[in-house]
Amino acid sequence: MGIDSWKSQLRKGAAELAVLGMLREKDLSGIGLLDELSAKPEIGLSDGSIYPLLNRLEREGRIKGAWVTPKAGGHGQKKYSLTPKGRAALKVMSSIWNGFKVQLTTIVGDE
Repeated sequence: MGIDSWKSQLRKGAAELAVLGMLREKDLSGIGLLDELSAKPEIGLSDGSIYPLLNRLEREGRIKGAWVTPKAGGHGQKKYSLTPKGRAALKVMSSIWNGFKVQLTTIVGDE
């Protein structure tokens, strides 16, 4: 496996945790998530990957989407929020991630 392939797999594994973590702070649209993630290019979520992930998380009941129309008019957008099931999943996933991170850092260092 090449480095690019390995990096892609790493990003796929972390995508759900990243989205749930971002929605913990505030409700966001798909575009809002992408805008905030643009400052974090190593996470590497694109519009081609964010919407299938959001759809899956919504089907699983971890997030809830609601259409919001601006008071001044214009196009509405679907904003996503964490559900109680999503908050519980985030808590468990964060714990697992933190344990993984600590153990891997002891193996490879933090250079």
